[in-house]
Amino acid sequence: MLGRGFSYTERNGTIVAMVAEVEVDRRSGRVWAKRFTVAHDCGLIINPRGLELTIEGNVVMALSRTLFEEVKFDRDQVLSVDWTSYPILEVQDAPERIDIVLINRPDLPATGAGEPSTRTVPAAIANALFDATGARIRRVPITPERVRTALARG
Repeated sequence: MLGRGFSYTERNGTIVAMVAEVEVDRRSGRVWAKRFTVAHDCGLIINPRGLELTIEGNVVMALSRTLFEEVKFDRDQVLSVDWTSYPILEVQDAPERIDIVLINRPDLPATGAGEPSTRTVPAAIANALFDATGARIRRVPITPERVRTALARG
């Protein structure tokens, strides 16, 4: 099932709007964020290519946090101590496309690109999941187990 979700944020003068397109496998619960479209307004753009690469990196890092990364504990200790027990995004889960629309406003000061686009990823994916399935998930990571549970609830 395919779905699209939108999110928007403002951070320290930078405005980011994002659309995520996801594919959801209802049986396994796997969510694949196939495509992102990111509109990014950080005032004056000094280095357009560097800005695009920063945004792409932010999207992939936040995607990993949204779908995979979770520190697990028991009553006494942290259980996530290595790459097996603390999963991160792997190549097969990366988006096939990240389209970026840069809005250059040379009349304004540069306001930054280091983190604003990371804030939009979880909400865009959760909204796309809702569009695809009608199920709401408000906790990350959006694991296959959580997706299957949300789908079973109806």
